[in-house]
Amino acid sequence: MNTTAERYGAARGPLTDLIETVDAASWSSSSPCEGWTARDVVRHIIDTQRDFLATHGVDLGDEPDVDDDPARAWRDHAGRVQAKFDDTDNDDTDVAAIAFEGFFGPTTVGAALEQFYIWDMVVHRWDIARATGLDAGLTDAEIDEMEQGADSFGDALYMDGICRPGVSAPAGAGRLEIVLARLGRVA
Repeated sequence: MNTTAERYGAARGPLTDLIETVDAASWSSSSPCEGWTARDVVRHIIDTQRDFLATHGVDLGDEPDVDDDPARAWRDHAGRVQAKFDDTDNDDTDVAAIAFEGFFGPTTVGAALEQFYIWDMVVHRWDIARATGLDAGLTDAEIDEMEQGADSFGDALYMDGICRPGVSAPAGAGRLEIVLARLGRVA
């Protein structure tokens, strides 16, 4: 298994566990992402990953139905993405090694997935948890990842479609609250 497959799997597991525990009524709850419900956050994660991979010739098949069952849609989607990066299911194509000119210069599909899309899964896990009254269960290592990801984006972090401008963390805030405030979120 390659690094991208390992990192995707590591982010996929806790996100899947959280999504599986959301009750049906909570999917329409407002999320910290302005104008989005918890269901919309799942749709966003799926759509952005599908669009990114499709742009680089990776076919994930039919789009799953997030409206009908967000948890099933996520399981289906995440399983397909994982299979594309697992060494045993690539049809002799090393998806992670596909090279392209990215926003920050030359990169690969695997590196971009790790830098942004896996980071996005961790951040949005908190958004879904917040919207549905659940615990995101973020570890210190995941908070490190959130912070390092924000550092790697520089000013691009606040481009349209990434994060809202940072907000002030309240006095006495913990590390997670400080990182979330940087990402435009109030814990």
